[in-house]
Amino acid sequence: MRVALGIEYAGTAYNGWQRQETGIGIQTLVERAISEVADETVATVCAGRTDAGVHAIAQVVHFDSCADRTRRGWMLGVNGKLPDSINVTWAARVDSQFSARFSATSRTYRYVILNRLARSALMRHRAWWVHEPLDEQAMQQAANHLQGEHDFSAFRAAACRASTPVRNLSRLQVSRSGELIALSVTGNAFLQHMVRNITGTLVAVGKGDADPDWVRIVLDSRDRTRAGVAAPPHGLTLVDVEYPERFSIPRMTGPAARPQSDRIRL
Repeated sequence: MRVALGIEYAGTAYNGWQRQETGIGIQTLVERAISEVADETVATVCAGRTDAGVHAIAQVVHFDSCADRTRRGWMLGVNGKLPDSINVTWAARVDSQFSARFSATSRTYRYVILNRLARSALMRHRAWWVHEPLDEQAMQQAANHLQGEHDFSAFRAAACRASTPVRNLSRLQVSRSGELIALSVTGNAFLQHMVRNITGTLVAVGKGDADPDWVRIVLDSRDRTRAGVAAPPHGLTLVDVEYPERFSIPRMTGPAARPQSDRIRL
């Protein structure tokens, strides 16, 4: 049977989702836990390969297994073998045609910035501290140039192996709630470091170092050296993955999972 799991994790201590030759990838720990519960070796496919230090509240994986376990059995069994920083939030049997990666129609990431003079001890692993005042309205004006389908080569990591740099961003919203600024980005797929590179570029606009229209020039240049710095990974979280209704995949609920919410949750 094919089983899908919803997974949340704090990525601070890990070298990203993917299995690693050196360091610890979250995938390794998840597969090890599932394999123990299934009493057989299991390999997973995920919705999005998050980088080192990046978090998730809505990662989705699927795997095939001969083991007959209830949804409760998968959840409690796997969680009992995972560290506290990784957690299964739901389990479901799915159609054999379902793929956590290829069946996804959209993915949403949220990047959180702490914009105040003092740094934070509590949010140091969950938000990028920027002490210079940021103009979130100018950042939104700049972000508007990036919505839609474009060649995002200017926001692509040098090591990115994607076959094409063309991606479609259906939503890129900048919102402020007190000292917190959040970028909510929804797209069909993302290039390596794409959201972090976009965030760093928008922050340059927010600081007043560049005009909002500069972002359009950067986009059209297709030159990574023209864009801003890459924002650090710890402010980024995968918050939603959407699938066609026919697969009946559970989705996160509550304010933390709704990217359209004006409230910013860490």
